[in-house]
Amino acid sequence: MTHWQTVRMVLLMLLQGISSVAAYVFYEHELYFCMFFACLLVLALIVYVVSVYSQTTHRLLRMVESIRYNDFSLSFSGKRQGRMEKQLLEDINEVMTALRNRMSFQEERYRYFETLLDTVDTCMLVADKEGQVLWMNRAGVQDLCGYTIHQLEELKGLNTDFPLILETLQPGEVKVVRVYKEEFMQDMAVTVTEYSTNRETLRLINLKNIRSILEENEMEAWQKLVRVLTHEIMNSITPIISLSDTLCDRAVQQGMDEDSLVLQGMKTIHRRSKGLLGFVENYRKLSRLASPILAPVKVGDWLDDIKKLFPSSKVQYIYKVENENRKLMIDRSQMEQVLINLLKNASEACAEQPHPQVVVETAYQAEKQIFQLSVKDNGNGILPEVQDKIFIPFFTTKTTGSGIGLSLCKQIMTLHGGSIRVSSEVGKGSCFTLKLLVKSTNFR
Repeated sequence: MTHWQTVRMVLLMLLQGISSVAAYVFYEHELYFCMFFACLLVLALIVYVVSVYSQTTHRLLRMVESIRYNDFSLSFSGKRQGRMEKQLLEDINEVMTALRNRMSFQEERYRYFETLLDTVDTCMLVADKEGQVLWMNRAGVQDLCGYTIHQLEELKGLNTDFPLILETLQPGEVKVVRVYKEEFMQDMAVTVTEYSTNRETLRLINLKNIRSILEENEMEAWQKLVRVLTHEIMNSITPIISLSDTLCDRAVQQGMDEDSLVLQGMKTIHRRSKGLLGFVENYRKLSRLASPILAPVKVGDWLDDIKKLFPSSKVQYIYKVENENRKLMIDRSQMEQVLINLLKNASEACAEQPHPQVVVETAYQAEKQIFQLSVKDNGNGILPEVQDKIFIPFFTTKTTGSGIGLSLCKQIMTLHGGSIRVSSEVGKGSCFTLKLLVKSTNFR
């Protein structure tokens, strides 16, 4: 008890004692008055003790309630309290401070690991045995549905078997799943790790988009192969061209007949060698494509130059431009090459149709900051088993094709930070879509 509480108690006892003595003096033989005042004294003591106990219990209940709701801001003042009460309040405050510091540390660690996992480019999900998604990182949101999911069943839109695969996949097992997001196709390598808490067993699902990695490695391998082959072939052909040209000149100088078999043979060697050299030179484009020099280009100006190269004659060209004054940060020369290849292929694909038609359409997705350009024809379409191969260098379905046009387009789009995709249906035509991710400052 505090000093003033002690004084009050002493004064109360003195008052009661004086009252009892006075009653006894003035009322001799009336002992019930003494007993009455003694009872009052005892009652006062009981009320005081109960009051102190009630206050202490109330403080403890407040502390427990705060802990239950994770509120550790509670603290008590020890002023005007007795020694024992003051010590109790100090202990309560120490406990609350320790819990508050512990909770703050745990929250900081959680934010740290959450931020760390959000920077990983691999999709990560945490789900329970019932398929409820408890957490997913930023890459999971972007690469899967574009929004936070709450159940694995929501992934059926990417692949109908996707949820079942995720639920049945065993720890340590790796499975490649092909998913479809809008018109894009992705190959996802899926792994699962299980870990148990005090309450339940959770599944950490890891999904890695391996298609872009495979395409990048594939393109790098092709470039290395092309560099080696072109170097060796050109080193061999160049002397042949020079030697055949020299022999032809000397033969003419020595009066050899133009119809001579030897002279005609030398001219053939010279002509075919130069043709082969030009053929190899085309393939060198794949291995020596320069980094794009970006500059602001109006969409309308870019397409106007293309229109001059592909006037509507036998094939009807239709241009649907959303905003001709919109500016893109691109390498104009390289992007013109991409569009020329696509229009040339589209016109050839639909040339045999009764009413051949090629549609060029642009659009801008403001929410995603994506510029999109599509080239669509009404030709015969591309077989499904061929669609995955058309961007591979040297692959072609044409009898006279080189197989580098579309692979060159893909490389240019990759250097621009964009993509090229194809969607096709046999008998209805094909559509090639270019997408560029651009900053808002580059788009006006």
